[in-house]
Amino acid sequence: MPAPVRRQLALRIAEHARRHRLERVRVLLHGGEPLLAGPRVIADFTTMVRRAASGAGTAVDFALQTNGVLLSEALLDLLLDLNVQVGVSLDGYAEAHDRHRRGPGAGRGSHARVTAALALLSRARYRPLFGGLLCTIDPANDPVRTFDALATHHPPAADFLLPHATWDHPPAGWGNSEAPYGAWLCAVHDRWRATGQPMRIRLFESIDLLSRGTGGSSSEVLGTMPTAAVAIETDGAVSWTESLNAVADGAAHTGGTVFSHSFDALLALDGAPEDGVGSLCRLCRECPLVRVCGGGLRAHRFGRGCGFANPSVYCRDISTLIRHIALRADQ
Repeated sequence: MPAPVRRQLALRIAEHARRHRLERVRVLLHGGEPLLAGPRVIADFTTMVRRAASGAGTAVDFALQTNGVLLSEALLDLLLDLNVQVGVSLDGYAEAHDRHRRGPGAGRGSHARVTAALALLSRARYRPLFGGLLCTIDPANDPVRTFDALATHHPPAADFLLPHATWDHPPAGWGNSEAPYGAWLCAVHDRWRATGQPMRIRLFESIDLLSRGTGGSSSEVLGTMPTAAVAIETDGAVSWTESLNAVADGAAHTGGTVFSHSFDALLALDGAPEDGVGSLCRLCRECPLVRVCGGGLRAHRFGRGCGFANPSVYCRDISTLIRHIALRADQ
């Protein structure tokens, strides 16, 4: 992200915070791999945003999502000084992780380097930076072994990511009469409970709270809360959630940039996400679970010649998990 884009983005964040009198905003450094930007860019950007937002009376919480291979003591010292939390992507035990996370040209897997980085992050000095682990679900991986591999690193939290897919391009191992991802998550949930819930898992906690009617969702794949984030590309273009790129190349683009639009102005553009139960298809609106699942992630509803007017391609999986958690809560 070039310096002019970084400066303008800092101004837009401050503008939005001032207009809405926000006490705090959260900025996530994502990618690709954000550590490739280098320590100077990360330090300059975080300092610039905090300085701009402080003029609006707003605090800024920074987090960084990394594959972990570039983490070092020097970088962690910098992130400690900058107060930037670190989330690391880890898909479980070595065989599971290395199935997809390999070097260029189907090279060596990165599991050994990631676990070495997590050992650094787990030291007492850096432990306050540890935001959690992100695991992409693959039904080919053993769910209990995957959970145990994550728990070994004692993360404060773990998120499980459904691979982005649509009805036109369904996920691997998926079938109309099966729920492989739901079954996988049910096995993880039971292991999580059996081991005393050693870390937070937002997906499970959100389902429980929504099912009881005692809280909202902190997971983007559940609930009917309005869109709360946008993505800023390196050239300053503003996108809706990057998951929409699973629909088609460029499907996430808003048509606006940080130079041409305020964040509020983006919501008036064509293609702005619709929120709430009323925006869902009839099947979803009539489903007794809709107040929990919220129809699932918007991108996952696309296809069948109906645009987004479908249940999620993961409908059976999510429904299976919701019912499973409700059943376990009653035991």
